Amino acid sequence: MQVEVLNIQGKGTGRSVELPDDIFGAEPNNHVIYLAVKQFLAAQRQGTHKVKTRAEVQGASRKLHKQKGTGGSRKGNIRNPLYKGGGTIFGPKPRDYSFKLNKKVKDLAKISALSYKAKDNAIVVVEDVTLEAPKTKTFAGILNSLNVADKKSMFIMAEPNDNVELSLRNVPSVLGISLSDLNTYDIVNSDVLVLTESAAKIFSEEEQPAEA
Repeated sequence: MQVEVLNIQGKGTGRSVELPDDIFGAEPNNHVIYLAVKQFLAAQRQGTHKVKTRAEVQGASRKLHKQKGTGGSRKGNIRNPLYKGGGTIFGPKPRDYSFKLNKKVKDLAKISALSYKAKDNAIVVVEDVTLEAPKTKTFAGILNSLNVADKKSMFIMAEPNDNVELSLRNVPSVLGISLSDLNTYDIVNSDVLVLTESAAKIFSEEEQPAEA
């Protein structure tokens, strides 16, 4: 899959990069995408929910009245879950919601998500962006030139870049991420992927066979 490289003004540079079909042209697997997104969201949960059982709420432990002879129902103590202020039955307890996925499953999920973006023509490749200092206005102008300013986009860099990351963090519609941190949820959650030229070339290099 050939993609033209644009400059920061949104014009063609005359260069292009080859995005490998093994990644961007693969047959998507919806179920592994679901699993990867579910794992990501589960890992974000704090799991600190907690209720008190009848053993933990405040209240005397004496029996309210004798078992028989009152004409009423049998009662234990005031901490009974049926009473106001009593303990909660089968309530939530602190727990860890995260679960493990095999690396092959997670890789296939990312490939599937990238394939969907390629099919939707939602991938833009731009020349490497270098900023002398963090400047949100400058970066917003670049996004506007690329016609992605009004879309939820993910800006993917080959390596972390402090000036770029500081420039884009105040743009609410853009997520800046380095290639090593790429995950299925962020791909699915974005309308368009903006890859720097260096990041796009890494995909091609990974697909080339090693020389003997």
